[in-house]
Amino acid sequence: MTSTEVMPRHRPGLALGVLAGALALDVSGLGVLNAALPSVGARFDLDDITLQWVMIAYAVTFAGFLLVGGRLADVFGRRRVFELGVALFTVAALVGAVAPETWVLLGARALQGIGAALSGPAALALLTEVFPAGPVRNRALSVYAAVGAASFSGGVLLGGVLTQFLGWRSVLWFSVAVGVAVLAATRAGLPGGVGRGGQLDLPGAISGTIGLTLLVIGASSSGALAWGSFCVAVVFLLLFVVREHRTADPVLPLGLFRVASVPAASLAAFLQYMGSVGMLFFAPLYLQGMLKYSPSESGLALVPMSAGVFLTANFVTGRLLAKYTPRTLMAVGLVLIGGGTGLWMSTPHQGSYLLHVLPGLVISGIGQGLNFPSMTSAALAGIEPQRHAVAGAVNVVAQQIGASVGVAVMVLISTTSDDQLTGYHLAYLAAGISCVLGAAIIAMSGRQTRTA
Repeated sequence: MTSTEVMPRHRPGLALGVLAGALALDVSGLGVLNAALPSVGARFDLDDITLQWVMIAYAVTFAGFLLVGGRLADVFGRRRVFELGVALFTVAALVGAVAPETWVLLGARALQGIGAALSGPAALALLTEVFPAGPVRNRALSVYAAVGAASFSGGVLLGGVLTQFLGWRSVLWFSVAVGVAVLAATRAGLPGGVGRGGQLDLPGAISGTIGLTLLVIGASSSGALAWGSFCVAVVFLLLFVVREHRTADPVLPLGLFRVASVPAASLAAFLQYMGSVGMLFFAPLYLQGMLKYSPSESGLALVPMSAGVFLTANFVTGRLLAKYTPRTLMAVGLVLIGGGTGLWMSTPHQGSYLLHVLPGLVISGIGQGLNFPSMTSAALAGIEPQRHAVAGAVNVVAQQIGASVGVAVMVLISTTSDDQLTGYHLAYLAAGISCVLGAAIIAMSGRQTRTA
């Protein structure tokens, strides 16, 4: 019996808990320090331009190293790379928790992003190893996706509570505790497995990582830095595509995109994160700036979205996946995300939470709960098991680009109006229309595939 056949079938709950815990760390890592930023800025005497890099440093390396992380997991073994990623994330959180200077904190955040990029694709591939295809895997994917989809907004809320009562460093100490717990249970909960061998295409890895990193930097910046980053990113990404066409052992097998479900899942991932993270970006600006909520009140106000995501993904989507295709549920989910975002166009200067804010949060949360498990399933459909890690990485890259580039576009649209609230409404309209159009494209591509 090979090591790849030794799986903890008698403890599937432990395996799912380990993988979902790691996913929660990765996803919440972007938002968990959001509420703590004022405290971080006060501690290190940072201006707003420098302070934003506490968030951006994580997002940049997370997105930039994902494809490399997926490839490493497929080549060297999923659990081995998973453990390395969680360990790096945890150690970096520890360094950040005791950081005496700004540069140490920023470096720790960047290393956390690399750790997340290593563990994320490996975790998704491990899930497909532990849970066989069919209703069991659909149920596991639903739970896994429920945790992932709810973790960003949940991280924002948790960060606010911890910062208010224990200080901003407690946020990173909490990440250390969760990381240690995940590592402690990994060997008992996950299969060992071995890599399938092969070479890591260094030219492709370098050009792809630089291209994706600069793409996220450009989306997170403004002025000359943004345009310069975008231009150089395009050059490196073109070099990456050329290299991947020519090499026999690519970081990203471009043939993945010929599997119809992969482009559909990538589009769904991009649009979900553009719409949901966009709502979460504008929510505190509206709730605190116009409705005069406190930071903790604005965090609590977002709980219904997280609840909608978790409950739908955990208790509804798994059952629906047994009856309907992932493509159908992705289309319905995107329509709901777009509709929920579009409802915020009714928010007035002195709005009511129950009337103007809550309905959009709930509808968007339900849509995310439908879309996230479905797009995760679709991202792996028709892909050979030995490429599941890199296929999962492609989907997470699409999520991160939606969260960075998509939200940057929404912010840009919001600045086209002299009236701040009108600008917000224009951004909601653009996101809503994009989600609905994306749903139509996914639905039509499915019809074309069936009739081909």
